[in-house]
Amino acid sequence: MNAEAPGPVLVFGAGAVGCWIGGCLQAGGVAVTLVGRPRVLDALRAHGLTLTDLDGGRRRVAPDALQLALDIPEGSRPALVLLCVKSGATAEAASTLARGLPAGTLVVSMQNGVSNAAVAQAHALALTVRAGMVPYNVVALAPGHYHRGTSGTLAAHDDTALRAWCPVFAVAGVPLQLHRDMNALLWGKLLLNLNNAVNALSGLPLRAQLLQRDYRLCMAALIEEALAVLNAAGIAPARLTPLPPAALPFVLRLPTPLFRLLAARLLRIDANARTSMADDLSRGRPTEIDALCGEVVRLAQTQGVAAPVNTRIAELVRAWPGDPRTRSGAELRADLGLR
Repeated sequence: MNAEAPGPVLVFGAGAVGCWIGGCLQAGGVAVTLVGRPRVLDALRAHGLTLTDLDGGRRRVAPDALQLALDIPEGSRPALVLLCVKSGATAEAASTLARGLPAGTLVVSMQNGVSNAAVAQAHALALTVRAGMVPYNVVALAPGHYHRGTSGTLAAHDDTALRAWCPVFAVAGVPLQLHRDMNALLWGKLLLNLNNAVNALSGLPLRAQLLQRDYRLCMAALIEEALAVLNAAGIAPARLTPLPPAALPFVLRLPTPLFRLLAARLLRIDANARTSMADDLSRGRPTEIDALCGEVVRLAQTQGVAAPVNTRIAELVRAWPGDPRTRSGAELRADLGLR
């Protein structure tokens, strides 16, 4: 490496995102410990870690080079913790970190949603928790094989202690940008993540779903409603795509040939990409719907405004265990009450 890491890294929540970021850092020469569930760790012990991406990159970490653990190893003193558990597990994970790590340990929440860093800090008062953001989609293609199917740059709150990590992340092929206003950035990401529920209920790969106008009309309605809620709350979401947030509903509603032309960069998604919520539904796991559409609904309630479309799609996702069926674009539009 051309950049020396300030110390070891602990990835708490070695799922798709945790394995991708942690694996890239490990392949770049950083000492990384992956803490995860037995199913994931057993696959890594058997197959090692293979990392691929839509740009044709391929990296591999051999099984015997991986440091794997079901819990925080006794005596751990990581220089950086990447918190990558699902949003519903944030409070429990933060409490575990607080019990097992020295006071002041730097923790970056690399999770969906806008509230995880605050929740983690509230349950780990002695640690230093900062908000982070993962802009791209990572999927498991096979045991131990994780694939980045979209583009983007990792982001985190501009903390002095994180500045020394930026060249380390860059050398490892996972560039990290620091921002003073993470709230705007997280809301900008959440707007795009509102499509997670649409994708999950469609049963389609992400790119195929986006190329069907009926599904895009559902996504447009969710984003438009969220923008109105954010405006009522005085929150200006950051721009994370070539299009400003306010333009997204208009472009999504265009006929597909025009959408293809105007949103070419948005469609730079390979055929393997799908949302984590789709994986969660297919495997019968809890989803992050409360941290996405649910966050819009809660903010709307504080502002005294309605968010019926986000409320309804959240209900459909929560009802999945008793009604596990995918919907065509027309069926989903009807379920959301859209014309």
